[in-house]
Amino acid sequence: MPDNPRRPSLDAILAVTRRRVQALKVRAGELERAAQEGPPIRPFPGAPAPTVGVIAEVKRRSPSQGVIREDLDPVAHARAYVRGGAVAVSVLTDEAHFGGSIDDLKSVAAAVAAPVLRKDFVVDEVQVYEARAAGASAVLLIARVLETRQLQALAKAVRDWDMVPLIEVHAAAELDAALAAGPGVLGVNARDLDTFVVDLRGAEALIGRVPAGISVVAESGVDARADVERLAAAGADFVLVGTSVARQADPEKAVKALTGVKR
Repeated sequence: MPDNPRRPSLDAILAVTRRRVQALKVRAGELERAAQEGPPIRPFPGAPAPTVGVIAEVKRRSPSQGVIREDLDPVAHARAYVRGGAVAVSVLTDEAHFGGSIDDLKSVAAAVAAPVLRKDFVVDEVQVYEARAAGASAVLLIARVLETRQLQALAKAVRDWDMVPLIEVHAAAELDAALAAGPGVLGVNARDLDTFVVDLRGAEALIGRVPAGISVVAESGVDARADVERLAAAGADFVLVGTSVARQADPEKAVKALTGVKR
């Protein structure tokens, strides 16, 4: 576990999430109706392109980094990301630990033409309704925090709402369950959610184990173009970049510096 006592454990983060979900369930019918009336979905990128696609993240803070940019304007940042060449925008919607909200997602989805990913600790279908109603094109599902049947059910729910399940793994032991659930895109996170340690070498090895034909997003640990090049050589189709672009005064320039890396 992390040495910093102020840094929440994964279990603590999930406990807060489950309390939030219980409160949401009271509005499940309302949210399902809102999902049915949600805005048109923009296709989430999946087919390989000649260059690595950059998915840039709206991110105010995190358990591992602390405050990144508390005054971040999600719409202004998202627009800058897209001008810089981002193929999609990731929006953190966890408030307690990342400073995000579902309103951030809704605002970003309405403001940019690029597809938007809901990034959160999704543990219940009501969060899928919420994502669809807000205009998400894809929903992150983390294999480590979901039992196999739960992962499969949530992935199906995401697909049933015409969104893409981006299923995230960190270890080889999680890969089979993720593949069985039918990821639209597979995320390989270099950051261990239990220790918050980033291991790019381990991520490279895991990317190499993903079967051909499944698009891979490399997550965490991308600070510079050299990191994108390294992950491209390992087989990544996309990189998801948060802290290194969210903290910048010129996020458009920061994203542009990461684009154009050949696969």
